[in-house]
Amino acid sequence: MKHGAFAVGISARNRAGDLSDLGDELDKIEALGVDLIELPTFDYDLVIGGRIRAPQLATLQNACAGRSVAYSVHGPLAINLMDEPARAPRHLEVLEASLDVAQAVGALHYVLHSGLTHETEPAKLGDAYARQRELLTRAAELARERNLIICVETLFEYDGWKHASSPKRLAEEIAIVDHPHIMATIDFSHSYIKLDADGRRESFVEEIAALAPVARHLHVHDSFGRQDDLWVYTQGERLAYGNGDLHLPVGWGDIPWTQLLEECVFPEGVVFNIELDPRYWHAARECVDFTRGLASRAQTKGYGGRSKVA
Repeated sequence: MKHGAFAVGISARNRAGDLSDLGDELDKIEALGVDLIELPTFDYDLVIGGRIRAPQLATLQNACAGRSVAYSVHGPLAINLMDEPARAPRHLEVLEASLDVAQAVGALHYVLHSGLTHETEPAKLGDAYARQRELLTRAAELARERNLIICVETLFEYDGWKHASSPKRLAEEIAIVDHPHIMATIDFSHSYIKLDADGRRESFVEEIAALAPVARHLHVHDSFGRQDDLWVYTQGERLAYGNGDLHLPVGWGDIPWTQLLEECVFPEGVVFNIELDPRYWHAARECVDFTRGLASRAQTKGYGGRSKVA
């Protein structure tokens, strides 16, 4: 087991829809001294009707070229592999195009949200999980062809969805798929909120530890794990109550980072990628430094015979 086999990254922001300011954005991020930049390609207008928009992709590639950092890509949030069967072809079409975008910029990891469903009846819920496993297996081969690792991200229920996987359940699903190009993204805040909603906050560290060995990619930001369940007038008021997925600088919330690092073992090359709300970008350097200090204490070890990308 090793300490320190990690990279620290941060997600870029999208300010101009035509990406005309992306080069400036990436310059500012590089100046923070990160190892990796995550590109929110879901918000870059790169895929239209399932097809890549070539001029926009060229703009993205030009902005990314010649830099000292690595890249990961966060694809469309709407891709839902637990959705109704009739929608599966559309989800796969957008996923494949998005993987092509990731390959075009030389990304290491492709972040895919884990499935959501309205089903709660056990048999139908089981069917939804089976669909996701089947589609993940197909997606894994698409990723293999492009030398990418798909990292499936932990979620919580929102916008009326009735079921999202807990970290431990996601670990079980990835184990069943058992493919070297399917790993996990732990979003610590998402998982904290999910377990709070399930009445199991006390199991947070245990659940994260169950998923950590296959989590090549981490989304690092802080929150209080509370439901966004009361009316507030402004985002500042939401912050005052500590409700919801706040995307705070690390250390501003109450996620037990020290305990997590003591009890979790991650794969070698794990990426600690910061997802910071633009409202708190003034604290980006502070957050990068804090996160690098945390990540330097991460316990890591090799994961079987799986492909080493990062």
